[in-house]
Amino acid sequence: MGGFAAVNDDILQNILFRLPALSFATAACVSKSWNKVCDRVLSCPKLASALSLNPSLPDAVKEVLEKVLSGPIRPQFAIASIGLQFSLEAAHQLITEKLGSRIPVITNAACGIIGRDAVTNTMREVRWQMIPEEDGSNSQESDDFNRGIVLIVGFLPGLKADTIPLLRPKREQRVTMIDKFMMDIRDYTASVSGCIAPAGIILFGDQHIDLTPVLAEIDCAMPEETVIVGDASSRFLCRNGHNSQNYNADLYFLDAVALVFARDKDKPHGIGETRFHATLSTGVIPFGPELKAVSVTAKGSECSWLIACMNGYHQILDSQRLLDDISDEMDDEAAALYIGVIQKRPSSIEPEKLELRTYLAFYEVLGGDEQYLVVDGVGIRPGDTFLFYHSDSDTASSSCLNAFENLKVLKTASSSKNRYTIRDAAAADGNGGVFGGLIFSCHYHGESYFDSFPFYSNFPGAPLAGVVCNKEIGRDPSVSSMWQQAKEETPARCSLHVCTTVYLVLLYVPPSSNLLIN
Repeated sequence: MGGFAAVNDDILQNILFRLPALSFATAACVSKSWNKVCDRVLSCPKLASALSLNPSLPDAVKEVLEKVLSGPIRPQFAIASIGLQFSLEAAHQLITEKLGSRIPVITNAACGIIGRDAVTNTMREVRWQMIPEEDGSNSQESDDFNRGIVLIVGFLPGLKADTIPLLRPKREQRVTMIDKFMMDIRDYTASVSGCIAPAGIILFGDQHIDLTPVLAEIDCAMPEETVIVGDASSRFLCRNGHNSQNYNADLYFLDAVALVFARDKDKPHGIGETRFHATLSTGVIPFGPELKAVSVTAKGSECSWLIACMNGYHQILDSQRLLDDISDEMDDEAAALYIGVIQKRPSSIEPEKLELRTYLAFYEVLGGDEQYLVVDGVGIRPGDTFLFYHSDSDTASSSCLNAFENLKVLKTASSSKNRYTIRDAAAADGNGGVFGGLIFSCHYHGESYFDSFPFYSNFPGAPLAGVVCNKEIGRDPSVSSMWQQAKEETPARCSLHVCTTVYLVLLYVPPSSNLLIN
């Protein structure tokens, strides 16, 4: 009788594995024995993602939702990235209504999306220009401009996930509540895991807010094993999974939101471990001598006007002549130009401590005249040193290949036996390995540049979703100031990048595995 029951359970598990998410949830409520079988089906982590370029928002949302919910999954979180022509509010409402009130959801507007098409299952990378080309026609292509969505949902047993907002009081618009933000992350993590260090953080920042000091605080407060990625220049909406972190929009601005993943201290026996791994591919290169800001004039919150000299000298530079010389030296006229500024600042959370945060911040160069160098953004102070950086296609290609090799090593280290098919991507066989990923890509790379290559070439069946950003968040201790290293100074940390692609890879290690993944 016991053998017959076991056979029945195997047959039932095989049937349940093929059910869509809603039917699977219903089946789990039939009886305790069915619920146990459902738990076995989802004993390993799973990601599901889909992309749609349908120009109708309701139809696009329907396509991606039907795809990600076409198999058994109990979503713990969802991230949706949409085209700029879609209504952020309408998209967020459609997704949250379908997924239910207890799932944390972040919906953001993006410059482009990456993922597998929900209808054709082909890998797509779409980068939209900010303004459609004006050719005087009313073509369907023009009507469909900046319309699309990519959605990813995840089930990560052994982890808990929720959104934590970074607020700013409307009465004191210059005061971002970084201390409360950090405390809320620590408190949430401690409440579910018993420690204060999350396993990973996916962060979305408002496009009008400089997240550089916020990321410096997070980088200093969190241990290196906490992986941090995201999009620092976005428009977004979010919902908390338990209504504990919802805020009053009449009293506060929402400057950023963190999707925090924390280890579950009540993880059931027999559940393995989900690990986060991040690698970066950069497309900028430094050049020229080290310069210093002599004076800085901020024009509102939009840009800064600098007077600069070579570090160690007093002669003021002719910024217009400097930019002309740079333009003559650069091979690519379309290359983006930045300054990378070393900023040493006291902690905004613990200002009484004398220790300074040292970090590298990038500012796009807008222009200049005989006296002033004009850059996008504020936050530079007199005495800050900087180098010029420019985007470089050869550097981007080489770095992309390095990212491919890094992920290839991860693939080999995680499992030499895994075959990454659509079915195996759910890690349902319990063998472990990479089961999905996220990409945060720079929009400057252009349509001919394929950022998904390092990931899908190594893990062709694993679910993947990506967002094209203006400023990419990726915590990487190895990225530091080259000239500071040469002078044997403490390297500047950099978590906010330009012309960079950030790869977040999710890896499952079974409970009985002896795999050692760094």
